[in-house]
Amino acid sequence: MSPTGKQKAAENKAGTSQAEAWLLPYRLLQARFGPQDWWPGDTPFEVMVGAILTQNTAWTNVEKAITHLRAADALNCRAILRMPEPELATQLRPAGYFNVKAKRLRAFCAFLQERGVPDAPERLGRQQDAASLRHALLAVHGVGEETADSILLYALGLPVFVVDAYTRRIFTRLGLLAGKESYGEIQVAFQRRLPQDAVLYNEYHALIVQLGKGICRPKPRCGQCPLHGICLGAA
Repeated sequence: MSPTGKQKAAENKAGTSQAEAWLLPYRLLQARFGPQDWWPGDTPFEVMVGAILTQNTAWTNVEKAITHLRAADALNCRAILRMPEPELATQLRPAGYFNVKAKRLRAFCAFLQERGVPDAPERLGRQQDAASLRHALLAVHGVGEETADSILLYALGLPVFVVDAYTRRIFTRLGLLAGKESYGEIQVAFQRRLPQDAVLYNEYHALIVQLGKGICRPKPRCGQCPLHGICLGAA
């Protein structure tokens, strides 16, 4: 084998090893917790609404706000745009920051209307590639990276990895992140090492949240953790 061939073989082996290092936590988490079946929501639009309302609040509060919208027959894009903003804010009160979230939700619904998909928001994913659509979503008032990526992954089924505080904490403790990376750098780290698979990304992020909420907390419960054996920060 030529030196070039040896070098390529070494690079391929290193790439495979890196991929395995990033897939192993997924396998261990899946073995412990099983399928997560995320994101809760009966329709793509409901998932989109949830992604916007869940900012800075617990999911139980989001569920209450969505229940209010459903009871008012307003869990659709056109109804939200017709509803006076103060009334919409009242419906969203359980989700906290209800005045702010009313503005954000209306802005998002206006975006769907401008795109010509107010009655079938799931068609948004067919208009552009994921990167272009993500750029467009980030231009909507109140939509940040995590919210945009949650919409792309969970509502539209596009292979975009969602990053959150749990992701940073867990993978820094595992030694796979330094801890100072930006959101985008963390996302790239996952997407370069994992197959481009929306189902995998969906389950992986859901499992990360499950671990972060209950075990890998600021004060970790290392003895209960399925990643204890591979974690550099384990107590």
